[in-house]
Amino acid sequence: MKSKFGRALAGVAALMMIFSFYASKPAEAAHIKIGVLTCAAGVQVGLLITSGERIQCSFVPDATDSENYHGYIRKFGLDVGITAASVIVWAVMAVEGTKYTPGALAGTYAGLTAEETLALGLGANVLVGGSQKSFALQPLSVSGQAGLNLAVGVSILRLESR
Repeated sequence: MKSKFGRALAGVAALMMIFSFYASKPAEAAHIKIGVLTCAAGVQVGLLITSGERIQCSFVPDATDSENYHGYIRKFGLDVGITAASVIVWAVMAVEGTKYTPGALAGTYAGLTAEETLALGLGANVLVGGSQKSFALQPLSVSGQAGLNLAVGVSILRLESR
């Protein structure tokens, strides 16, 4: 049992290193806030190595009308437990000079994740991706959730414009 857990933990550490390198590339450029993305997720059951949930999101840009997105967030790594529905609010940052057009947030985002829940808990996910990895999602309000859960690993978020 210890051996399997040790291998799983080593695999998670390797994934975290790979994704932190991948996610750090756009961070070298200056970013500016272009709006706020709010996503609602349903009940989540952690299955030790992976979990996933569908999300519904609303993006309120600083300069134009709001947009709706839907998608899926998947977590890889240590993820054990169950949590009730949650809401995550991110500041949407764009690489300086990026021209925003409606639907531009659609794409795949990746980053490290850490969550702990014992009755009520907190989580934080900084994700980078979208069109040519030119957007970063930085938590404004960490995901408030109820349940019993522990998660550390890598998150992949896929957004599609509705």
